[in-house]
Amino acid sequence: MIMAFKFIAILLLEITLALFSRAENGLPVKSIQSEDGDVIDCIDIFKQPALSHPALKNHKIQMRPSDNPVMENSLTTKTDQKFYKFVTTQIWQKNGNCPKGTVPIRRTQKKKDQLKKPSFFHRDNGLKSKKDIYLSQMNHSLAILHTEGYRYLGAKTDMVTWNPHVEADDEYSTSRVALMSGAYYDYQDIESGWAVNPRVYGDRQTRFFTYWTDLNTSNWWLQYGEKINIGYWPSEIFEGGLKYHAETVQWGGEVYSSKVGTHPHTKTQMGSGAFPIFIYANTGFMKRIRVLQNSMELKFPEYVDAYSEEYDCYRTQYMGDYVEEPEFHFGGPGRNPICP
Repeated sequence: MIMAFKFIAILLLEITLALFSRAENGLPVKSIQSEDGDVIDCIDIFKQPALSHPALKNHKIQMRPSDNPVMENSLTTKTDQKFYKFVTTQIWQKNGNCPKGTVPIRRTQKKKDQLKKPSFFHRDNGLKSKKDIYLSQMNHSLAILHTEGYRYLGAKTDMVTWNPHVEADDEYSTSRVALMSGAYYDYQDIESGWAVNPRVYGDRQTRFFTYWTDLNTSNWWLQYGEKINIGYWPSEIFEGGLKYHAETVQWGGEVYSSKVGTHPHTKTQMGSGAFPIFIYANTGFMKRIRVLQNSMELKFPEYVDAYSEEYDCYRTQYMGDYVEEPEFHFGGPGRNPICP
């Protein structure tokens, strides 16, 4: 993903911040040591590793979206206004900031630590039907809300962030929004959200992540909060599929473990580690769920379906009737008396 501003999730077509090894195209202008152990390299924006992609040889960096979509509903309740005041900060910025004209990139020490498709998400595109694009694969357990049937140009959600327990170093737990497109045997997806992934990050902290498989610009922008533009994926890096639009959107949680679907089950948690009970203070929770279509207005999707692959381990609850703003709750403890 090309970063256009200093990094401090709405996914727009016009979209998870990735980890790169130390820039090969240029040395850091500045390096910042974070108190949590991370080293942040400030790289010249025109020498960032993302530009080494062969499809971006003559790419001109877009510094901001050409247009921003309009939310169909504004915040109306005091509860909502209080909830959305929370701001996520970055520990490394306590020790400095990257100069103007540079982008911050977390330094990785070993190639195995780089965020790559096989190591981070363990994807296997061998699905049996196109509808299964939004379903899980071997060793993955999903608890999601999904929609399909239209051409989606973007999606967003507001979510509560937790620090779920991850049992083993080769397991992970995420809460994210994802856009998908393409044939079942060769689909593409873009995801953004929060993850605990010891294998990638070397710790069990909750980290903001982005991930992808290989209307003016057709770039996918990633926005954090209401106004912070983090960066974008140029349309040139996609062939078909997400080059033009997404066909499926997911919101919710995912756990990866070789113990998924087996006994004993993994103890890796999803969300807060508690089963959903419609109280967003205690569970994985998403609100202001929206999709973007040709109208360039962020709207609640016309059709949604809640789905859990292992109901006794991780659950979903969708509250959409008789409420001003639909809510989606998800999560669970993993192994428990009814999920041995």
